[in-house]
Amino acid sequence: MKKIFGFGQTVEGYAVPVLNEREVRASAGILFFFALVSFLNSWLIGNFRLTRIFVIAFLIDFTIRIFINPKYSPSMILGRLAVKNQVPEWSGAPQKRFAWAVGWTLAVVMFYLIVLNNVIGPINLIVCATCLTLMFFESAFGICLACKIYNAFSREQAQHCPGGTCEIGEVFTPHASQKVGAGGTAIVVMFLALIGFVGPHWFPAAEAVTPTAEAPAAVTAAGGKCTPPDWAVAMGHAEMWKLHNNCK
Repeated sequence: MKKIFGFGQTVEGYAVPVLNEREVRASAGILFFFALVSFLNSWLIGNFRLTRIFVIAFLIDFTIRIFINPKYSPSMILGRLAVKNQVPEWSGAPQKRFAWAVGWTLAVVMFYLIVLNNVIGPINLIVCATCLTLMFFESAFGICLACKIYNAFSREQAQHCPGGTCEIGEVFTPHASQKVGAGGTAIVVMFLALIGFVGPHWFPAAEAVTPTAEAPAAVTAAGGKCTPPDWAVAMGHAEMWKLHNNCK
């Protein structure tokens, strides 16, 4: 039973059980992708079917992680396959378990709200946004936000954090190559200003078409008819094609 149930691996030189941070980040990236797709379907189209499916999948995945063993979590297995040719980067398992417990709690809340009771409202948006934020920071930056508050709830301080942040604390001095400086900040600001200027001027928002006697609903602003092409119908994309072409 010990081989099935457990949390983290025992690796020589580490005082606490550890997890491969590369697998964890890959897994978070996979979950973030599907979470974002389902969230956008709900937010932009009003289709909550994918969200319900994802919530169930997420809850099952995290239940396996926390209560059985992370090595049997489907998303962790996929993450392991994705980084199998990379050297492991070990991070402390205790703080990860705490962080995943936070994610599991959010999944339970979403399961109760949107799967069991079909509740749709601001609370769903807040929970989804929180999950997306946590997964994005984990996958993109290797920053476990929930791990940051682990020390407040545990007598044992977190160990072996990604990038050595647990050990270096405030005494760490960034290498010269890590510093952004005024020049880097200026580049980012100018880039955002340029995109902010170019976007609205070159690609103005399309106006919705209002059917009239002179311009019936079958005609779009561009003068084309709102009859989906054969390829869109063949792939079941007819309604989405109409939406993209301002026909709805």
